[in-house]
Amino acid sequence: MKCPKCGAEAREVARFCQRCHATLRFSCPSCGHEQRQGGVCEKCGTNFLKYINAVVAMKKVGADAIHDRFERRSSLLTNTIWLPFTWMSLLRHFFVGSRDR
Repeated sequence: MKCPKCGAEAREVARFCQRCHATLRFSCPSCGHEQRQGGVCEKCGTNFLKYINAVVAMKKVGADAIHDRFERRSSLLTNTIWLPFTWMSLLRHFFVGSRDR
């Protein structure tokens, strides 16, 4: 077969052109069907770009949820560590500061 990009001869089983490294075989991300053209799967009709964008968006939502949970835990830990210092400061302000007034 010939490479559609550079016209070099390529083996039938090659996934990439040896000369220009263009993709010669595409694999559907949904069903795994291999074909010569990208874009839309010939077997199941899945649009490659839309499918990948949906998967990435789903992964981002999951990563954002994990990040938010981590932020809540770290702020809880930070507040717990600072609690003795803030209470001492508040107690000093109310009891020592009230004598000066």
